[in-house]
Amino acid sequence: MKKLWNHYSYAIILILISLLTSLVFSIRFDTFHHKQYVTVTVSQGDTLWKIADNYLENQSLSKVEFVDWVKTHNQIDEDQIFPGEKIMIPISSNSQPTNDEFASAVEK
Repeated sequence: MKKLWNHYSYAIILILISLLTSLVFSIRFDTFHHKQYVTVTVSQGDTLWKIADNYLENQSLSKVEFVDWVKTHNQIDEDQIFPGEKIMIPISSNSQPTNDEFASAVEK
């Protein structure tokens, strides 16, 4: 065993450091990008851009990225949304929604 360590100690240390670094980065990346989703009911006069303004501080996306995300994940082809429509939006995991329903809730 000592002979093995003497010949491959640098490789073993390099592999252990690589594994540890990978673990640290994967944990940090996962917690940094963890998102929650809420369902918002569209009110009269709401636009995707106004909703983006309201939730800008609750997520890490720019306005354009936010609007594109909402359009993609809610199958919205145009920028137009209608009163009463329910849309799912992303928020960061450390913010708390107010008067909204979590998107995972079953709606009928």
